Order: sequence, then structure tokens, then C-alpha cells
Amino acid sequence: MNGTFIAYIDEAGDEGFRFGEGSSEWFVLAAAITLKQIDLRTVQLVDRVRDELKTRPRKPLHFRDLKHEQRLVFIDEIAKAPLRVISVLIKKSLLAEPEKFRSSDRLYFYASRLLFERISWYCEETRLPTWQGDGSVEIVFSNRSGMSYEEMCQYMELLKATSAVRDVQIRWSVIMHEQIKAFSPKKRMGLLIADAVAGGFFKAVETNAHGFTEDRYARMLKPVVYRRKGQYLRYGIKLWPSKEINELLKKDAHLQWIVHEYS
Repeated sequence: MNGTFIAYIDEAGDEGFRFGEGSSEWFVLAAAITLKQIDLRTVQLVDRVRDELKTRPRKPLHFRDLKHEQRLVFIDEIAKAPLRVISVLIKKSLLAEPEKFRSSDRLYFYASRLLFERISWYCEETRLPTWQGDGSVEIVFSNRSGMSYEEMCQYMELLKATSAVRDVQIRWSVIMHEQIKAFSPKKRMGLLIADAVAGGFFKAVETNAHGFTEDRYARMLKPVVYRRKGQYLRYGIKLWPSKEINELLKKDAHLQWIVHEYS
């Protein structure tokens, strides 16, 4: 298949529910989407960041391993690149039925569904006739040890078969299980961009050991966050569970960047 887009996907946080015992409060799954025909030129921003930071050639730039000032350089390059980013931010402690997501990869799969929906909307509505490909998107996950991508494909087929019942809003002409792949960041540099996006939004919502968050990364990424008719929330930023987080936005000072920058 000759796709038009590539979506690189990575995560930040964890899927555990042992709050106060090592599990993160938030889980973030993010995508960086680029046109396939300019993919190589786009992901070369990673090389520019390496040059600026004077790191070893081909050294993976994992967001969590960088210092704050180095992260700013990376995020700034992403914010100027010809791509779009989408992030799903899940506040695990607010889930009404967390037991449904305690099984291995269940939360990850559901976050992927929410992300796939938005990736497919973006690709469907922005594609131009002059662009190469059939309008579909190649999905490139950062490889997770122990996760079965065959199960991910089976999950997608289930969603496709039950779309009406489950209110699944994936555009199936855009996203197909045959185009799901998994690589290490060493083999696909675009995954390092997705890692930085996920890490940037995670830092904006997850309090550190001293009770602080860092929302600067999330605010800097605003130029490349997917929006529809000027709206960011529900599109480039998906908060879930939505109702509970909307209530939290009214009183949590750590989340006011969402209200001020993205509402």
C-alpha cells in the first residue's frame, strides 16, 4: 500500500494503578504525524538537535535523559517542523472502573484507539490531491517489550467490526491494521520526536517528587498541535476521562496551562 502519511507513536508514564507506590498518576500516548514524501527531511531535525547539543552521532535522544535546557532545544525544533502532533492524556486515578484496565496492555490499547481516531481525522481532512499516496497512514510504534502487535491488530479488527456499537470514530480508509509496524528508536528517528512530544506533555501534568510540573514544553508545542476550526481540545489534545478532568481543570493550578493555552 502507498500511504500518504506516517504517524510515529510513543508513550510517557506507565499503566500501573499503584498510586503512591511508584505508578504515575497520568499516562500519555502521543503521535507525531508527517507526510511520507518529506519524512526523511522532517525527522532530520533530530540530527540538528544532536549537533546543537554536541551529542554523539546516532545517539538516541530520549527525552527523559535530557536536561531541561536540552529539552527546550529539542522541543523548539519540533515546534518549527512541518508536522502535527496529537496527545492522549489519561488521568488514571479518575477512571471510574480501573479494574477494566489492569490487564496487560488494556489501557495502552484504549489510548491507541483514542489516538487512532484523531490521527485518522487529521489525515482525512488535510490530504490534498497533489500529495502522493492513497491517503492512508503508516503507524509506527516504538517497540514495547512483551507487547503483542498481533493482538493490537486483532483489537483494531474488533473495533472495526463493532464501530457502530462502540461509537468508534476511526476513519477506516485511513488507518488499516496492515500498516501497523513497531521499531526501536534507533531504526526510526521519528520515534524520538514522538517520545519528546509524549514526554513534554507528561511533564506538564505529572507532578514531580517536589510537587511541581513543567508546562513550558506543552506550551511551546502549540504551533504544531492538531486543531480543527481553532479547537485543540478533543482533537490535538484528548483528555480522558473527559468529564472528570473538565471538573479538575476548574480547581487544579497545575493544569491551568490547558485552560489558558488550549481551551
